[in-house]
This record gives sequence, structure tokens and C-alpha cells, in this order.
Amino acid sequence: MSDKATDIESTDGSAPTGSKGAKKEKAPIDWWSEIKGLLILVIAVLAFHTFVAKPFYIPSSSMMNTLLVGDRLIVSKFPYGYSWVSPSFRILPPMKGRLFGSVPERGDIVILNPPGPRTEDWIKRVIGLPGDILEVREGQIILNGKPVPQESVASDPIPVDENNPCTEQEFPGARQPGPDGKLLCYVNTVRETLPNGATYNILDARRQSTDNVPPVVIPEGHVYLMGDNRDNSADSRVSLPEGLGGPVPIENIGGRAEFITFSLDGSETWNPLTWFGALREGRAWRSLHPAHVPVPIDNGPQGQGQLPGSPQ
Repeated sequence: MSDKATDIESTDGSAPTGSKGAKKEKAPIDWWSEIKGLLILVIAVLAFHTFVAKPFYIPSSSMMNTLLVGDRLIVSKFPYGYSWVSPSFRILPPMKGRLFGSVPERGDIVILNPPGPRTEDWIKRVIGLPGDILEVREGQIILNGKPVPQESVASDPIPVDENNPCTEQEFPGARQPGPDGKLLCYVNTVRETLPNGATYNILDARRQSTDNVPPVVIPEGHVYLMGDNRDNSADSRVSLPEGLGGPVPIENIGGRAEFITFSLDGSETWNPLTWFGALREGRAWRSLHPAHVPVPIDNGPQGQGQLPGSPQ
């Protein structure tokens, strides 16, 4: 007798009982499980964006040359606590107070929702804190009666591209050919150092109305914000609705900018093959935390060094 299996047809005409004739029935799709898995994934992503970190895109030149149009960056959501602006989608009405709240540090770059009905995110630098008296004279910040040190530094030329056209209107005479013949944008650059030692570069190419702001006392629970491009930033110096209209409630701050992930020059299209050619060199993974320098010790009446706040 052969040990090879054979199909035996049943006498009632049913399908063969051998291994070849048996057909597996396809299990029905459990649509509820599929939908539930997708919902869990969406909720996890939204929770991460709300409580941990979120990517952002820079659409304007208000923070040049720290941030350029086309920069992509990561913003952490937890450094200052959580408020009505924290969710990825604005589902909460404006309200006071923060959960696990803390005050930003001078020099931090923050994402905020501007006061009023606007829902877009803005990005600015923290200059003044609650209780400060802030004034601007001829482009120099006067903080609590003391001028914030400014020092002219060598311009860091920025390549001219579609996202950074460096127009004559915005930067008169700034477009110049570099050593390789490619156009570069040379802008008057100033290094500014805040009282806590936070230091960073700003652009200040021309005098304009926002270079003079009368003294303002920053209320409790508010901060004063400015862009690094002092010639083209709608910030706390600019009245509503174009600007922020003065100090901004801390509740409107949604997070702190951490680092640049990558930057595109504007030549990219929907074709993914163009994305690599549009990448700007040298911008990926740049930290957005300001550098810090030692804070000078105030001198007492007799010229002896004293720590700030120590008895005289």
C-alpha cells in the first residue's frame, strides 16, 4: 500500500476530505479593532505634541538671522508648564493660569499665541520679565534704568535664495557677491547681552519708529517679547492688531524653541527628489538656546565688588 495521501470523494458529492481539497476561509476584518488602533495612535501623537514636543516651521524673517524662513525646529512644550495654548488644536478658550507653571528666562526663544482672535503661532525672544521697567532708545534696550550692552560684530553673511531674497527694500545694499560669485546677504549685526548673561546676535540696519519705545512696567504674569530682526518684527513694541501690543501674558506661551532639525531654501517642490537639493548646509541641529557670558558684579559705593542685591 502506498503511503501517499489520496483524496477520497464522498458519496454525497461533498468536497474531498484530503489535504489538497480543503480551503481555508478568510477571517473577517475586525473593523472596530482597526479603528481603535488608529485612534490610539492619533491620541498618542496629539498627546506627545501637547505635553512633550512639537515641530514648527519658520514662515517670516522676524527672527533673522537666528532663524531663517524655511527653518524647521523642535519646540518643547513643558519648560513653562501647560495652559490653554498647549493642545495641538485650540480646543480651549483663553483662560488665566498654568499647570506646573514657571517664568521663562531672559533670552529664551518662545512660541506663543498672540493676543486677540488670531490663532497662528508666533516666535519671539524673551527680553523683559514681570516687574521690569523696559524702554527702547534709538534701538537700545534700557532695562530697569540700565542700557543693555550692544556691540557691533562681523556680519554673518546669509546665502540669498528663494526663502531669503534679501530685498533692497528690507536690507538696502546688503546683497553682495561672495568669494565664489554667489550672492550673499550682509546685514549690520549687533551682539546684545541681557542682565542674566544671555547673549545673541540681532539685526539692526536702519532707524525706524520701533527703535524708540516709552518706558513700560511689565505686569505680573507677563513678559516682553522682541524679534531678533529689530527692523522687521511685529512684537511687543508694536501695537495691536499688527503686533503684540505690549507685554504678553505667560499663559499665551506654548513652549521653548530647542534646536533646528533642517532648513530648506525654497527651491523644493512636491516632488520628494527636490528636497535634498533644497537643504541648506550648516543649519541642521543648531541649538536655539542663547550663549551665556559671566555676569559682571556690581560695584558698591566705595568701588568694592558686591553681588547684585547684597547690602551696601
